[in-house]
Amino acid sequence: MFFGKRVPQAMNKTSSIAVFDSGMGGLTVLSRIIELLPHENTIYYADSANCPYGPKPQSLVRELVSAAVERLLTKDIKMVVIACNTASAAAVEHLRATYPIEFVAMEPAIKPAVLSTHTGTVGVIATKGTVESGTVARLKSKWSQAGVVSVAGEGLVELVEHDMEESRQARELVGQYMRKFIREGADKVVLGCTHYPFLRPLMEEALKGSGVEIIDPAPAIARRVKSLLERDGMLNDSDKEGTRIFDSSADEKYNTALEAKLKRYMRLIR
Repeated sequence: MFFGKRVPQAMNKTSSIAVFDSGMGGLTVLSRIIELLPHENTIYYADSANCPYGPKPQSLVRELVSAAVERLLTKDIKMVVIACNTASAAAVEHLRATYPIEFVAMEPAIKPAVLSTHTGTVGVIATKGTVESGTVARLKSKWSQAGVVSVAGEGLVELVEHDMEESRQARELVGQYMRKFIREGADKVVLGCTHYPFLRPLMEEALKGSGVEIIDPAPAIARRVKSLLERDGMLNDSDKEGTRIFDSSADEKYNTALEAKLKRYMRLIR
C-alpha cells in the first residue's frame, strides 16, 4: 500500500545504488559494494546534520529516514541500501510499505555468530537505539540457544565522525567494551553499527590473544545487493568503473570528507 509519496524515476541498469546512513558509517558498506560491484554507479547520502541517530527516539529516526529517502528518490536510483542498523530497525518496514523501490536493510549478524560459537556466548556492540530496538530482542529470542551479550557502544560514532579512530580516547573506550565481552566469555563479537568497522584495528588490538572473532555484516550486505540486482536483471553491464557521488544534509566540506574517508577505508581493507 502506498501513501502518495514520491515514486522513483524510471530506473534501468545504469541507475545508481543509493547508500544511506546518518553519517560516515555507511561508507564501510559502500566500500564492500564497490569492491564486489566496481561497475555500479553509487550515490552516498549522509544525514550528517542529524547524526548520531542512536540516542534519538525511533519515531524521530523514522521521520528523518523518510525525508532522506524522499531526497534520494529525486535521483536516478534503482535500490536503496539503509546502511545504518538504527535506521533499519526504526524505519525499514515503513519504507517498504510506502515506496515502490527495493530496500536492503541492516541487522546485527547474530545468526552467523550463534551458529559458529564454541563457547555458547556471543557479543553484540551497537548504538543505544539498536540495542534497545525490537530487532535485537527478536534476534536474541530466535537464536536463544546461545547467550547474547549486548553492549551499547556510546561515544564510538562521534569518534568516527571526528576522525578520532586512532586517538587515546578511542583506544580506551574500545578497550573497555572489548574487555566486557572477554569477561562474559564471548568468542564472537558482532559489529551492530556501520561506524564500528573503522575502529576494528583497535578492537583487534584489545582482543589480541583472546580468541574472539569480530563479525562485520558489510560483506554479506554487498552480496545481498548483488543477488537482488541479478534476480531483477539490473546489474550494470558496463566495463567502466562506476561513478561515485557523495551528498549530505551538511555542506560541501562534509561531502568532500566522505569521499576522502572512503578512500582511506578501502586502503585499510585491502
